[in-house]
Amino acid sequence: MAIDETRIWVKAGDGGKGCKSFYRNRYIRYPRPDGGCGGKGGDIVLVSDPSINNLREFHFRQHFKAQSGQHGSSNRKKGSDGQDLLIKVPVGTIVKDNKTGKVLRDLSYPGMRLVVAKGGRGGIGNAFTKDHSVVPPEFGEERELLLELKYLADIGIIGLPSSGKSTLLNALTGSDAKTGAYHFTTKNPVLGVLSDLELVVADLPGIIKGAHEGKGLGDRFLKHIERAKILLHVVDVSGVEGREPWEDYTVVIEELRKYNPELLKKPEIIVLNKKDLLADWGNVRKFKEYVNKDFVLVSAKTGEGLDELIKAIKEVIGEG
Repeated sequence: MAIDETRIWVKAGDGGKGCKSFYRNRYIRYPRPDGGCGGKGGDIVLVSDPSINNLREFHFRQHFKAQSGQHGSSNRKKGSDGQDLLIKVPVGTIVKDNKTGKVLRDLSYPGMRLVVAKGGRGGIGNAFTKDHSVVPPEFGEERELLLELKYLADIGIIGLPSSGKSTLLNALTGSDAKTGAYHFTTKNPVLGVLSDLELVVADLPGIIKGAHEGKGLGDRFLKHIERAKILLHVVDVSGVEGREPWEDYTVVIEELRKYNPELLKKPEIIVLNKKDLLADWGNVRKFKEYVNKDFVLVSAKTGEGLDELIKAIKEVIGEG
């Protein structure tokens, strides 16, 4: 199960208490204040880790608390600082304040760190104040966060349900994406690697009309397309689902435009799939007439045309 959106609650460590203490011996007339300061509370820090590919862990654990600082003691001894709590998240995680909706950081590169809750300052012991009083410690920050994961992929495979996207991913990368003759086989983004070119390919859940408004699997998955550098737009050219291929293409393009017009500026390779099911070339000719764009004709099932598709990908990335 891939989880790509979740809420977590974080609480940084509280500061330790300052000590109120007085040193006495037979040689001094008045007791001398010698209370030490409390330690600082630990911070909550998010770290982007490339070894993690989803937010599934946070489905089972949603509350995190850092260590509090230790109390100060006599003889001006300072309490130990609380240990920071490091929380690993996938690369590509967008961190938001859940109450305000403000984006705190886009952790889009490996090893990025974000302090989401600061530990409280330790209390000040009476040895360090003018009036020899004790200053109370501060509490650690508390926050409710929304984590959204946008998968990082060089190539995003898009198209209507049952257009053969998962089969194409399997054929290109040797991955094991689930396939089937029914809609929404892919319910979560599936990643594979096109090893010859060392490119990450993502099979994204099928887009339907109204997806930008949340219909079908909705705009929850459209966001992943924003990360992709190249779009492989898969169209079922056979018409076995009872749809016209050129209309299928237009539906997806319109949903992308309504969700984010900037997506239409990405390099696009149109893949007319299911060549093996064609009775004649009528649909291919009509698609070329209505859409008037270049395309690659393939059968992801039999592998026919995949060499031409890889060649087209190389040309787009500048290796052709």
